[in-house]
Amino acid sequence: QVQLVESGGGLVQPGGSLRLSCTASISTNVMGWYRQAPGRERELVAYNTLGGSTKIGDSVKGRFTISRDNAKNTVYLQMNSLRPEDTGVYYCYAAFVIGGSKYWGQGTQVTVSS
Repeated sequence: QVQLVESGGGLVQPGGSLRLSCTASISTNVMGWYRQAPGRERELVAYNTLGGSTKIGDSVKGRFTISRDNAKNTVYLQMNSLRPEDTGVYYCYAAFVIGGSKYWGQGTQVTVSS
């Protein structure tokens, strides 16, 4: 089992920034983020691997970046130029292989509103 602890959500105005953090109890190859807005399906935001491969979702490219501190088993999501449509619950996840079974964090709310 992998336990994940997230932090960093909150309320921010449009155009603002937030950084989410997620720490895993053990090292895993893949760490990343999904998000879910009310009434919508969960969508991939970004992930990266221990080897440095990264994928960023089309809706956040150019605005969000993902980084990782492997020594701390921690992944970060830097979110810039936030928009109201970025509002939702952001879930950290970990997996041993890309496309493999996922372990989930508890979710953290991000609200972008004036």
